[in-house]
Amino acid sequence: MQFFYTPDISDNTYTFSKEESRHCIKVLRKKVGDGIHLVDGKGNLYHTTLIDDDPKGCTVEVKQKEVDFNKRNYRIHMVVSPTKNNDRFEWFLEKVTELGVDEITPIICQNSERKVIKAERLNKILVAAMKQSLKAYLPQLNEAVSWKDFIEKKFNTERFIAHCGEGSKTPLKQWLKPQQDVMILIGPEGDFSDTEVIEAMSSGFVPVSLGKSRLRTETAAVAACHTINLTNE
Repeated sequence: MQFFYTPDISDNTYTFSKEESRHCIKVLRKKVGDGIHLVDGKGNLYHTTLIDDDPKGCTVEVKQKEVDFNKRNYRIHMVVSPTKNNDRFEWFLEKVTELGVDEITPIICQNSERKVIKAERLNKILVAAMKQSLKAYLPQLNEAVSWKDFIEKKFNTERFIAHCGEGSKTPLKQWLKPQQDVMILIGPEGDFSDTEVIEAMSSGFVPVSLGKSRLRTETAAVAACHTINLTNE
């Protein structure tokens, strides 16, 4: 099965862009009458049939629409500091999308070495990972936010912070419950500052550990996402 991302679909027929048409007809060698699966990133899966195999603008007809395709009964919000090496942050985005994540917020902390992210490129990575993992929901990528602005917000969800500093920390898996909405904070390569940890705890974030090994930012984020999803299996 192969998914095509069509966020602007609204009618019973849909014509692909030139790039997507070429991929569909020239690369995948689809012919009139073949079944094509579309997703809009909002949870809808469209079962369609190819009715025009023009490689410059092929067209499909919608036969069935599945609403809330593989919708989960919990939400994961990853709040992660961008890594110095942008490739590592992109890898993190790809892997958590494959595992299952709903919202991602890049956060700029005191020790963050990367202050700017390129949302357009990152969204393309999210789309590709969504299609590859056969999902119908596109994770929401928020604008990068400063620590100060983030920590002043109010949240209605279970909140955790994974840091490498001293102090009592319980393994994340011991706090988790099925069907529970979760937000987790993952810091930069230099970790959160002591002040940031204190401020997070004062705002209701519970300090947790992800195991005995010291993990890179992107590895910690993927491990946390995987642990949350496993709890809901």
